[in-house]
Amino acid sequence: MAQNFDMIVIGAGPGGYVAAIRGAQLGLKVCVVERENLGGICLNWGCIPTKALLRSSEVFHLMERAKEFGLSAEKIDYDLPAVVKRSRGVAKQMEGGIRGLFKKNKVTVVMGEAKIAGKGKVSVKTDKGTEELTAKNIIIATGARARELPGLEADGDLVWTYRAALDPVRMPKKLLVIGSGAIGIEFASFYNTLGADTTVVEVMDRVLPVEDEDISKFAKKQFVKQGMKIMEKAMVKQLDRGKGKVTAHIEVGGKIEKQEFDTVISAVGIVGNVEGLGLEEAGVKIDRTHVVTDEFCRTGVEGVYAIGDIAGAPWLAHKASHEGVMVADLIAGKSAHPVKPESIAGCTYCHPQVASVGYTEAKAKELGYKVKVGRFPFIGNGKAVALGEPEGLVKTIFDEKTGELLGAHMVGAEVTELIQGYVIGRKLETTEEDLMETVFPHPTLSEMMHESVLDAYGRVIHM
Repeated sequence: MAQNFDMIVIGAGPGGYVAAIRGAQLGLKVCVVERENLGGICLNWGCIPTKALLRSSEVFHLMERAKEFGLSAEKIDYDLPAVVKRSRGVAKQMEGGIRGLFKKNKVTVVMGEAKIAGKGKVSVKTDKGTEELTAKNIIIATGARARELPGLEADGDLVWTYRAALDPVRMPKKLLVIGSGAIGIEFASFYNTLGADTTVVEVMDRVLPVEDEDISKFAKKQFVKQGMKIMEKAMVKQLDRGKGKVTAHIEVGGKIEKQEFDTVISAVGIVGNVEGLGLEEAGVKIDRTHVVTDEFCRTGVEGVYAIGDIAGAPWLAHKASHEGVMVADLIAGKSAHPVKPESIAGCTYCHPQVASVGYTEAKAKELGYKVKVGRFPFIGNGKAVALGEPEGLVKTIFDEKTGELLGAHMVGAEVTELIQGYVIGRKLETTEEDLMETVFPHPTLSEMMHESVLDAYGRVIHM
């Protein structure tokens, strides 16, 4: 006999598990189906374990700079298996936390592979057989996986995706990273800091291509200073695999260069996990591996929603979580506001960090805005200099006519924490006057946010 629920969530990543908890808080009877790990890719093989790795490399980097701070540290080294063990332990701890939250909120968990078997019906293939579940509302939150290009497929030995890079079989000596988006540049930053001879190949005309051009240029300068080799407007056409080495055929400037590496990390995007779910049979539309939805994550099929990576860009955990809350509220009969992609911050945890929200300067102009732009360098901030982190930039973009904050872009120490100030500003429809009249605490990195706004209007103090 089928178990009946008010809401079934397929996938327990940052979209699915949050939707389930919010639904339970609202009094709904909720079931989550997960085929692998509670917390999904984000908690187990993405956001969280990568940050644990990057924290280790950050500490290692600071130890190497001990003399700058009047300290002494000798024979500085790292133990890669121990670094990875810590990262995996952090991920395991987070998964346990999700399990505890489900128990606290009385969310039923079924481990297995789900498929929509008809209107309001979900069939789950488990270790013990097949379970039949029913619910008036079904949320698809199955996320995405690494895109693999023909001829560049991962093998876990010479060619890695993010999974192998998080649990490496060795420390790369000569590393090629294909793609300079957030995933690629974070792994490049981690392994480069630990001593790998790192080359990054980007098909677009600049690294971190979704970021504002000023930020991309500044970040590239820092990466090169750290020893990375950056190849822009370049494409890896072929990988010849040999014993312990890969020969990469890299097209740049219309010519093919051949370079040898012992390790390749492919970070060329993602594809949605839409297979085997019975979506098309249920009438759900799919476009280029992503489910088509409206602004409220409705698929057009009554009672079926899709959230997170499977529902399209931006592919960010916090976007998925917010959509999960929104959909749970809708199902429970509460009012909900759609997620606005242009008000969602993007964060990249390389060194230096990169963070942004809203429109780039180029995009704002393309949309027809006449803009005022402010910039402030980290070198002009006392806290940044005291921290030994004087390399960075804060950039703000305003509508000249209304004073609306159109976008904010940062590169430097701790900017992934600072960006939320501008996110709140955009949500509250803050103007330049509000920001200029706000008193920022001293000494803090946040003062640079203030100075950047002042600079846009010719009032900057410390530059």
